[in-house]
Amino acid sequence: MKAYDKIIKLLPYERPFLFVDEIIDLNDEGAIGSYTVRKDEFFLEGHFPGNPVVPGVILTEIMCQIGLVTLAMFLLNLDEDSKVLPAFTSANVDFLSKVSTEDKLIVESKKVYFRFGKLKCNVTCKKEDGTVVARGELAGMVVKSES
Repeated sequence: MKAYDKIIKLLPYERPFLFVDEIIDLNDEGAIGSYTVRKDEFFLEGHFPGNPVVPGVILTEIMCQIGLVTLAMFLLNLDEDSKVLPAFTSANVDFLSKVSTEDKLIVESKKVYFRFGKLKCNVTCKKEDGTVVARGELAGMVVKSES
């Protein structure tokens, strides 16, 4: 079992809406993780036929799941029985390059602040070759759920 598999198992997402393959590093100051875009992703079928491109909203979600939610869960030091619900409060993302099938994305976040249960991070999403595809500032909360 890899060091951060516990966090991935606690994420409140499932395929086809789980966009975290691996957490590479996680500490009090930020997170690094990866996700590879698969050929059979539900959002590629109609965006755009014959020339599939990952929509910006999905790139933002990938950045949030890896760069914000996993970090918040780490900072909250949740146990394996915890159930959580993420609530995004703001996103300001610039999209800089096209992402297609089979692209491996590396997401890196750096904490701006974590106070009163709210986390704000600067997040960068790159292809494996280092091409920056998106970057921005994301904020949200992870709250414990009873169900």
